[in-house]
Amino acid sequence: MVMMANLNQPLDAIRRAIVSAIELVVQVNRLRDGSRKITSISEIVGLEGDSVVMEEIFRFQYDEVGYGEAVRGRFMTEGLMQRSELVKKAHFYGLYEELMQAFQGARS
Repeated sequence: MVMMANLNQPLDAIRRAIVSAIELVVQVNRLRDGSRKITSISEIVGLEGDSVVMEEIFRFQYDEVGYGEAVRGRFMTEGLMQRSELVKKAHFYGLYEELMQAFQGARS
């Protein structure tokens, strides 16, 4: 959208602005039963070269259901990377242990 506005900013500057402005990306999909559900929550970690680095925090794991039934599932996580901004903020506010306990409960 920035490029369409003809602001003539370099692509690298646009990427840096996105990384500094956005912390989380929440993806919503329409599922086969017609419902909309959050399917992924990702954190923007930073830039590596020309690429925006994202780390998926939670993803929606679908349960096996028959055709025509409501889609069910649960959120799964692989945990957080230690370079995560969320982890850094938890350390700063003294909430690191609580954050790690919350992610241990979500892994099951």
